[in-house]
Amino acid sequence: ISCIGCLRRVDTKLTRSLPALGSSLPGDASHRLFVALRLPPSWAAALAVWQDGAFGAVAGVRIVPPEQLHITLAFLGERPAGELPLIAGAVREAATAVVGPLRLTPARYCETRSVGLLVLDDKAGAAAALAGAVQGRLASLGVYRQERGSWLPHVTVLRFRARPELRPGVPPIGPCLPSDAALYHSSLRSGGAQYVIVDSVALGGTH
Repeated sequence: ISCIGCLRRVDTKLTRSLPALGSSLPGDASHRLFVALRLPPSWAAALAVWQDGAFGAVAGVRIVPPEQLHITLAFLGERPAGELPLIAGAVREAATAVVGPLRLTPARYCETRSVGLLVLDDKAGAAAALAGAVQGRLASLGVYRQERGSWLPHVTVLRFRARPELRPGVPPIGPCLPSDAALYHSSLRSGGAQYVIVDSVALGGTH
């Protein structure tokens, strides 16, 4: 059952702390949103070097640029603009409750119908616990529908229309240690999606 009608229970101090939330976004009645772990800049840069070597000479594919690389925790889709403070508040609650640092290690590359993924190994399960907490809080608000199957930590590194069936080796980089989670706004453009960070929060285990 949706709890949208009960959202006034959310701490008013939290809501007031986000008065400009979404002020840099288009003035639309709804926004296409997702929650993701941000990648450390140095790790994203190292991953970009691997992408260029693995896919730079492949025709018919589009490499995802470093500024768009992330680890999705929950995809919400189109949500009313008025829900932004409540969604951001739920993400903040989940992120600040994280115990211990997240450590994600490159494990393998795989492809779906339209994207290439770098799957990450979450041995300690901390990232999965965070994803579950974020998804659970958002679902309880009625703003997110939990997907079937277990959450798979990954970074989308490649996009294509026809599956190229590539088999690159795992990038020779160390583990990814995300320090914060973010609520993103996604705009679909002819040249690809563009992302704007609506709000971000440091993970509790990184302090």
